[in-house]
Amino acid sequence: MLRRTSGQLAMDRLGYPTPSAPVPGSPLAFPDGGTWRTEVPSCEGPAVLEAVLAESARLEVPIHRVSQGSGVWMLTDAEIGEMVSVCAEAGVELCLFLGPRGTWGPGSVPVAGPRARGRDQVAGCLDDARRAVDLGVRCLLVADEGVLWALHRMREAGELPADATFKVSALVGPVNPVTFALWEHLGADSVNVPSDLTIAELADMRAAARVPMDFYVEAPDGLGGHVRLGDAAELIRCGAPVYLKFGLRNAPDIYPAGDHLRHVAVSSGRERVRRGRLILDALARLGAADGMSPLGSRMPGKLTRFAEVTP
Repeated sequence: MLRRTSGQLAMDRLGYPTPSAPVPGSPLAFPDGGTWRTEVPSCEGPAVLEAVLAESARLEVPIHRVSQGSGVWMLTDAEIGEMVSVCAEAGVELCLFLGPRGTWGPGSVPVAGPRARGRDQVAGCLDDARRAVDLGVRCLLVADEGVLWALHRMREAGELPADATFKVSALVGPVNPVTFALWEHLGADSVNVPSDLTIAELADMRAAARVPMDFYVEAPDGLGGHVRLGDAAELIRCGAPVYLKFGLRNAPDIYPAGDHLRHVAVSSGRERVRRGRLILDALARLGAADGMSPLGSRMPGKLTRFAEVTP
């Protein structure tokens, strides 16, 4: 249902009515019946994760998923094990980024971006995936089409767990419905879409594919710094099923993170949760807070894939 604010109603009374044909809403939902879930990105290690979960409890901000951007290869086995254990106890999904990525390697050029460069980097991403799942991680963040397709084929062949899910990075997010559907066909279980998309463009993408969207309601500066808090209800209405990502503008770049950036990473993590509280409050004021998936939900439901090919 289209939600209208008191300000919009006032505009009607002043003679500036809302257009008569609103953007169509999405008929889709997660398999649990919910239309939206939440995600806190940039949880770069156990210390940040602990701070985020503590702030989540203090501000009563429900979290379905936390994600990390530095990469599996920037964490020790002990750190990954601790994060897996903490998330399991809290009922929160943990998503770790695969590497290596072209932007951090020799010969990196803008056209390659974060994609895996050459056969060895693809193999390195697959090594990262095996290591992560062996340590209990079940959600992997991917920034390369070929890596995603290889991971999906491995999952289908039983080489990776059947309940492993693959999330497409905002660094390669699609800007049209054809590419959005393509990511789903390659094996994606959720896809980051750019935060500068209009609601109409978002609805076009939703009409093309069922895969859940990940949407930075507030995007970091490196992804445009867009603040879409006022659009949160429409993002759900037209984009469902969708993960509302609590990003943070005007925050330092912490990738790859480490102890030298612990204070910044921890304080930024807390503020991302507070931004989440602002988004939830905005939804509540519009009467649009219903429809959240039960906490602990993580699976995307039945999605469309390309037919398997012979190796």
